[in-house]
Amino acid sequence: MRQQSLLMRYSESERMNHWVIALFFVFAGLTGLAFFHPAFFFFTHLFGGGPWARILHPFFGVIMAVSFLGLFVRLWRENVMTPADKEWRAHTGDMLRGDKSKMPPVGKYNAGQKGVFWAMALSLVVLVITGVMFWRPWFAPYFPIVAMRAAVLLHAIAAVVLILATVVHVYAAIWVKGTVRAMTRGTVTESWAKQHHALWHREMTRGK
Repeated sequence: MRQQSLLMRYSESERMNHWVIALFFVFAGLTGLAFFHPAFFFFTHLFGGGPWARILHPFFGVIMAVSFLGLFVRLWRENVMTPADKEWRAHTGDMLRGDKSKMPPVGKYNAGQKGVFWAMALSLVVLVITGVMFWRPWFAPYFPIVAMRAAVLLHAIAAVVLILATVVHVYAAIWVKGTVRAMTRGTVTESWAKQHHALWHREMTRGK
């Protein structure tokens, strides 16, 4: 059997950056959910109990946000929406019904991936700003109670958006066979690239 050619999609540092974000997303998510609703309070036992979970949660969140900033700096240019993405969005219904024939060729990321990227970025900005506003004992005393209550609400909404965006991200990675390989080994097959990201494939193989 002829071995397929491979294309480098993510460097080692990009993959490490991604998995650090994923790890601290889980930590921040579990500690956050523990205080979001009593039904999830048992998650605190994973972190040494309620007081420790409360102390660690904001630090987990800051590490996650700073790590995402590193990935953001690397990838934001490739995630800028273009007029071509409008056509991709117009045919998402066909794709979800199993008909990919109408999907236009895309670059390194399609409109759906770009949407998830920006949803994550904006929700993390809101989470950091609002989290600082009611972070006791360091910053909360500087804000009035009304502002902190609003911050708690916005923090919860942003957290839900981030969790949903992550669910979509993970589901899509599993759904499109061969995608997980990109973030574990760093490479994808040429056939995968040609099928799912034809413009990026053309760019990567130009001159070969």
